[in-house]
Amino acid sequence: MAKDIYIKGANENNLKHIDVTVPRDKMVVLTGLSGSGKSSLAFDTIYAEGQRRYVESLSAYARQFLGQMEKPDVEYIEGLSPAISIDQKTTSKNPRSTVGTVTEIYDYLRLMYARIGVPHCPVCGKEISSQSVDQIVDILMSLGEGTRLTILAPVVRQRKGEHEKILERIRKEGFTRARIDGEMVLINEEEVKLEKQQKHIIEIVVDRIIVKEGAESRLAEACELAISHGDGLVVAHIKQGDQEYDRIFSTSLACPEHGVSVAELEPRMFSFNNPFGACPDCNGLGFNERIDPDLIITDQEKSIPEGCLSAIFASMEFSGFYRQLIDALAEYHGVDIHTPYKDLPKKFKKELLYGTGKRHLKYYYKSRSNGSESYRDHPFEGIINNLERRYRETNSDFIKERMRKYMTVTPCESCGGKRLRPEILAVTVGDKNIAQLCDLSVREALEFVDKLKLSEKEAMIANQILKEIKARLQFLIDVGLDYLTLSRSSGTLSGGESQRIRLATQIGSSLVGVLYILDEPSIGLHQKDNEKLLATLRHLTDIGNTLIVVEHDEDTMYAADHIIDIGPGAGIHGGELVAEGTAEEIKKCERSLTGQYLSGKKKIEVPKKRREGNGLKLQIKGAAENNLKKINVDIPLGKLVCVTGVSGSGKSSLVNEILYKGVASITNGLKERPGAHKKILGIEHIDKVIDINQSPIGRTPRSNPATYTGVFTGIRDLFAQTPEAKLRGYEKGRFSFNVKGGRCEACSGDGIIKIEMHFLPDVYVPCEVCKGKRYNRETLEVKYKGKSIFDVLDMNVSEALEFFRNIPSIARQLETLEQVGLGYIKLGQPSTQLSGGEAQRIKLASELSKRSTGKTLYILDEPTTGLHFADVDKLLQVLDTLVDAGNTVVVIEHNLDVIKRADHIIDLGPDGGFRGGQIVAEGTPEEVAEVEGSYTGEFLRRILGSEE
Repeated sequence: MAKDIYIKGANENNLKHIDVTVPRDKMVVLTGLSGSGKSSLAFDTIYAEGQRRYVESLSAYARQFLGQMEKPDVEYIEGLSPAISIDQKTTSKNPRSTVGTVTEIYDYLRLMYARIGVPHCPVCGKEISSQSVDQIVDILMSLGEGTRLTILAPVVRQRKGEHEKILERIRKEGFTRARIDGEMVLINEEEVKLEKQQKHIIEIVVDRIIVKEGAESRLAEACELAISHGDGLVVAHIKQGDQEYDRIFSTSLACPEHGVSVAELEPRMFSFNNPFGACPDCNGLGFNERIDPDLIITDQEKSIPEGCLSAIFASMEFSGFYRQLIDALAEYHGVDIHTPYKDLPKKFKKELLYGTGKRHLKYYYKSRSNGSESYRDHPFEGIINNLERRYRETNSDFIKERMRKYMTVTPCESCGGKRLRPEILAVTVGDKNIAQLCDLSVREALEFVDKLKLSEKEAMIANQILKEIKARLQFLIDVGLDYLTLSRSSGTLSGGESQRIRLATQIGSSLVGVLYILDEPSIGLHQKDNEKLLATLRHLTDIGNTLIVVEHDEDTMYAADHIIDIGPGAGIHGGELVAEGTAEEIKKCERSLTGQYLSGKKKIEVPKKRREGNGLKLQIKGAAENNLKKINVDIPLGKLVCVTGVSGSGKSSLVNEILYKGVASITNGLKERPGAHKKILGIEHIDKVIDINQSPIGRTPRSNPATYTGVFTGIRDLFAQTPEAKLRGYEKGRFSFNVKGGRCEACSGDGIIKIEMHFLPDVYVPCEVCKGKRYNRETLEVKYKGKSIFDVLDMNVSEALEFFRNIPSIARQLETLEQVGLGYIKLGQPSTQLSGGEAQRIKLASELSKRSTGKTLYILDEPTTGLHFADVDKLLQVLDTLVDAGNTVVVIEHNLDVIKRADHIIDLGPDGGFRGGQIVAEGTPEEVAEVEGSYTGEFLRRILGSEE
């Protein structure tokens, strides 16, 4: 095996034919400015080539299903190991995905509960025992004379396949009927063809019996036959008058008092993603989307005719028929329909929203078609019930999207958000069901599993399962995620948490000789937990793996065996190997910006004086979302406010769920329910709130910095006003590559054409017609100062700023992009090629270019993600500009360079999860540094002390 990994001639994206040597079995940090080419080297070159070589080793047949990564632009790579990428966007946003399922701990828990779980009756709580044939017969005979029974033997339960052999066997044994997927079928007369890829249920019809005196022996015989064919299970289809339903009986498990039966416990019964275990009302999601009455009643001061529900009536096109029913409902209750909504009686409001049930209303009906008039009666469905029914029934995405604005997620009433059937939730191990165990934090779950008292037989069965569960829980604790619960939805995890969960899974695999590539694993991690993370990373190298970590964190650089610094600038000014070696060797390199910040030659200064603010404040009362402990929080206005605390302490719950949604619902008309709190005071001092989050600016190559910031609109207007465009009658739409007219139709304005290559990677070739310029010949003939619209899109921000210097509306927007350090990116650069840090700064620049009122609240969630020390410095200058204009900036942050520059800190904690959710310290950085119980204060003491 080669001693090192040697990369020669890497040219991917902005890399400039660089040669790099990565020492094997070491921890190597790749650093440099945002956009300098770190990710291009780590992910687009090294990882892409590792994946490509692995896939190439498979057969052509397998490759056509897997697809293949394109060969990166590199001369060659020597000594490459199998590569595993652990980036920030890997955990599923599917609501069915939880921390337990992602880490596979839930799979082991399902197995444990299926093998040693104790079933109980969900009604009385008594332990369930098996039923004998006599007990089954007694229960069925007690249903009353005349009840029609169909005794069925389940032979296939939710299994894929055509099941031809089973059907043939049933015929040979003399059975003539079967119930297949709920339908009765004459199997001796009809040819039964089942869909191979679908799950099926096949039940033999053993006998059809009417309950009457003397039927016991025939019923017992039918049950015995059904049990022998159905592996201990018998299904009775019961028909009593108009009612029809099934009851399952088991010779193994049933409650004698309430007749509740469960089949033999299987792991799939504990899965909320399987129909056997999932709650039937919410299909295992644990929640339902319901229309929220607070969102559809726009103004409680108005009456119904004045439009208190006007938005709904207009958007859902309610006909006059509904209005007639509402008038009839008002008449029934003796209510004046012109009364303001807030003064209407509770009973009337309840029936208006949720309907009259089976009670009919009399109303006067006039036909629109022929003008006939008559009195009719009709039950009133209720506005909310009607909307929810239409939401379920419609196939229109447009209608669904409009309805979603008026919906909120509420826990399922049947399972209480636990996702599983009642009989499954009644199975316990150590007095806890599987949902209760998953609701514990990782640390509590490990303590519970450690203290389990099992019989000798149970201990033998569960030994290996418990060993796996304990190991995986310990791995999560090792990477600083002890505060998470296994039931937490993976969609609510931050990028850093998602990445560390995948890291914990990899540690569990104990692979050796692997090349791991990580993208900023310290994101979202407090300095207190950094040591745990670094110890985990070191463990991976100790057992014989190579780690390449794309990182800006100072502690990680000092802990690394080798640092590779890419730069010296960003974009076209980067892509070179600036320095490599240990942290001490990097410090000595004059050309390295990283080295200058590590050595202290350059640093982000602590302000000499903190801002006083404008004396006003926002007051959040009784914040209780997630783990927040009904806290009262004051946010001073006109300041840079930092919300800090360890991971899971409640920062996002306070800022994103309560502060942003609470203020935006009033100032911006946001149709989302804020997190749990009593009230927010002082909103009148804010005119709007802007959330600058980490989501990408677009998911397709058609989105770019010019279109996102809106500068492209001004540029297109300018081209439309040129003499040549006016002569030809071109409007500004002619200069858009997204619409027909001016774009090249051969490539639909993409500039490239995708050629599918079956089992080889898809090839993208420049369009032969427009030569990759996106526009047709006629459009490109229109020039402004000698440049076509394509030439302008191909300029970087700095070039474009000089070119449009005399057009204030365009120059102002370009100046803000330059100001946030993005002078190197091209105006037409596809959003898919932008790094996370670049995307967030484009959003910031877009807001910065708008006219400030001085009363805006800006909210940023970890804006230093993906930013180098020098980029953080530029970011802070931008934030200072916003605050100096009178605005308020609230930042969730772990970066000490940002925290030390804040005017006011709100430190949450003291720890994560249930141990967090309280205010530990607040005030200036100097005041927080004095608080003994604050982890943030402890690190601030060091950094402020070292700079005095």
